[in-house]
Amino acid sequence: MIDHPVSVDIRSFGLRAPSCTAEDPSYGILGLFHILPPTLAWLWRLVSPRGFNNPSIVDSGKMGSEGVGSYWPFATGLQINHANMLLKQIIETPRTNYTLVPNQHIGVWKVGFKPQLLMREYLTWRGVAKMKSDQYQPARCNLLGYELNYLTIEGSKIPSRFLKVYKQDEVGIEGYDAGAQMLEEFFKEELQKYLKSDLLLTGKRIIDACLSNASIDDYNTIVPTSYNYAFTNMDDYELSNS
Repeated sequence: MIDHPVSVDIRSFGLRAPSCTAEDPSYGILGLFHILPPTLAWLWRLVSPRGFNNPSIVDSGKMGSEGVGSYWPFATGLQINHANMLLKQIIETPRTNYTLVPNQHIGVWKVGFKPQLLMREYLTWRGVAKMKSDQYQPARCNLLGYELNYLTIEGSKIPSRFLKVYKQDEVGIEGYDAGAQMLEEFFKEELQKYLKSDLLLTGKRIIDACLSNASIDDYNTIVPTSYNYAFTNMDDYELSNS
């Protein structure tokens, strides 16, 4: 039992990704893992896609949403209150970094839960904050934050097709962009429910940015990415609607 605050260096979010090909595109376009700015980390927790082959999906089998923080099916109260709570938590802990990792598939490759295991192995001894600036770049799909340019684990270089799915011959740019569109449309549909009058103003700015197809730079303007630890004054953020 832990009944006192503890430091959290990295918070990861997983997505069950189906196979993706140019002929049969899907939202399975995530690389081995992605780095998320705080704003996108919040959006992923609001939407919390249940994804492919999830035991909790018993209806259509398509991508569904578990809502705020992925714990909504077990929570009480109003969704908007939980959304505000999660946003405050993210903003008030600027030294925490966020990752997004797939399981089941990376593009056309069936990988199970290996991406999560490899990510943990790498970040345990390396640390996101210690990555070189040329090691990552904005992902082709803005919702995926930053994609990796290269990665070496235990002396073995990870092929780029596992870091950038559009480099897989079976997927390509066409298949990737079709999958990205599916993901973007799903987010825009699910985020509508959070546009309430009692949503924190900073939260509304983040959702409006998503609905406007914002770039990574746009998201970082609202809440700077945690890598530069550039903000410490909480008065800079609209954490109330008064």
